[in-house]
Amino acid sequence: MGRNVGEGGALVDWDWWTVDFGDAHAGAAGVLVGGCEPGPVYFDVGSGPDVPSTSHWSAYDGRARRPRAEALRAVCACGWRGPAQYPLDWETIGDQPLYEADVDLTGALADWTAHLSVVCETAVPLPEPLAALLVEMAGQLTATAADAPLAALRAAGVLERIAARVSRQAAGTLCDDGMSAEAVAAALGTTRSKALVLLLTAQDR
Repeated sequence: MGRNVGEGGALVDWDWWTVDFGDAHAGAAGVLVGGCEPGPVYFDVGSGPDVPSTSHWSAYDGRARRPRAEALRAVCACGWRGPAQYPLDWETIGDQPLYEADVDLTGALADWTAHLSVVCETAVPLPEPLAALLVEMAGQLTATAADAPLAALRAAGVLERIAARVSRQAAGTLCDDGMSAEAVAAALGTTRSKALVLLLTAQDR
C-alpha cells in the first residue's frame, strides 16, 4: 500500500499500485456515504498545528464521530471512478474496526484492473528487447539489494541519472515535433499535468 498527499494535505492511502504507471494510476477502494465521497478523516492527536488525516476506506467506521462508509467503489489517482458500488454489510461487520473486518475488495480491485487495461491500450508499447531488459534489470537490482545494498543504491543512482537525461532528450524531441501534453499523457499512461511538466522541463534544457 502506497501513500501520497492529496488535496488539502490529506494522506491518501492507495491499495494498489503498478510499476508500469506508478502514482499516476494508483488505485484504492473509495468510500461512499449517501452516494457521495466524504472528506478526509482527521485524527485527534492533541495540540499542535498539524492534524493528521487520511482518506483510506478503513478509517470510515463510524468511530470517534467519523463517517461510516455505506459502500465502496474503485477509485484511481487519475480521477477515474468505478461505476459499480459494493455495499458494506454492517450487520456482519458489527462493532469491529473496518481494518479488522474481512471486507471483500475483489470487486473494486477487478474494476480498477479493467480501468488499467484501458490505459494500457492507449499507452505506447515498449519494444520487446527493451521490455525484457527492464525486467531482467529489475530482478538483478532486487537481488543485489538483498546481497549488497550499497551496490544496489549506487546502481539505482546511476539509473536515475540515465533516466533523467534520456527523459529530457525524448521530451525535447516531442516538443520539437509539437506533440500536445494530452497526446503525451495518453501515450505514457500518465496524467496531463505530469506530461506537461516533462515537456516544460525539456523546453528549459
